Amino acid sequence: MAGIFYFVLFSFLFGICNAVTGSRVYPANEVTLLDSKSVQGELGWIASPLEGGWEEVSIMDEKNTPIRTYQVCNVMEPSQNNWLRTDWITREGAQRVYIEIKFTLRDCNSLPGVMGTCKETFNLYYYESDNDKERFIRESQFAKIDTIAADESFTQVDIGDRIMKLNTEIRDVGPLSKKGFYLAFQDVGACIALVSVRVFYKKCPLTVRNLAQFPDTITGADTSSLVEVRGSCVNNSEEKDVPKMYCGADGEWLVPIGNCLCNAGHEERNGECQVQNGFALLCVEALALFLPQPVQTKEVLRWPQNPLLASSAFQFPLGPALLAVTLQSSVNEFALPFP
Repeated sequence: MAGIFYFVLFSFLFGICNAVTGSRVYPANEVTLLDSKSVQGELGWIASPLEGGWEEVSIMDEKNTPIRTYQVCNVMEPSQNNWLRTDWITREGAQRVYIEIKFTLRDCNSLPGVMGTCKETFNLYYYESDNDKERFIRESQFAKIDTIAADESFTQVDIGDRIMKLNTEIRDVGPLSKKGFYLAFQDVGACIALVSVRVFYKKCPLTVRNLAQFPDTITGADTSSLVEVRGSCVNNSEEKDVPKMYCGADGEWLVPIGNCLCNAGHEERNGECQVQNGFALLCVEALALFLPQPVQTKEVLRWPQNPLLASSAFQFPLGPALLAVTLQSSVNEFALPFP
């Protein structure tokens, strides 16, 4: 009888494979640590017991790309305790991680003769560890994250009509302190298929505010924590007031404080301090190649005659003989004030 239920569950997965295939684009403030969909080949997670519990199944999508899923459907037998454990997952410095689970679950009322043994939930656990090769972890060592229930369960009618009822649940866990962790899924008698599992953390992406650059910043350990970050002034600018912002738990920057100002001769454009139109700094050594010798007083050069001065964005190495060049845009001239 259990074999029939497995066949029904396996067949239903063909109806949902197209919904989880194709490229998945995630928000810029989410960093993926594990995505079972992107794993090439078998997932190879550890099931306990080795037989009769969780089973890895490969389904081909419309592009003949395999999707690796895990399923279990021992709804006829009482006292089920089937565990599935992932490989070790590095946390990459994150103190709080998020687990996104996409799954299908069979409606117990649609299965004959299973009252009392069929369940419609499963449990999610985690175990922190610095060891990425642990093989034997006792059930008692895992900490429970939550009991997961389906918003929608499917029936035999749904299978016949090819109606998808794919559930997505997200849970978070933290604060984490060790280098990584393992996830575990406990089945207690449901007919369920784990279609995909994704683990990620959130960050506030690199940004520029008030002419200050703020680096990628991992969010804090708590769901309400704010991480204070000091910004650094962009090129050709200096602090007016110390630039600071706060990285929120949702990966959004909050409350910009302070700012930087462009240095003299520069102006703000697109978050940068760029040389002002009509202002350049040139050294005497460079000008000497083009100016008449000897230079006595102020020289006035017409715009078309000097290719070096045709650009208003030069800045040569600063030296003791530094000249300011100001473009008189109204008459297309450069006025060169010499000492």
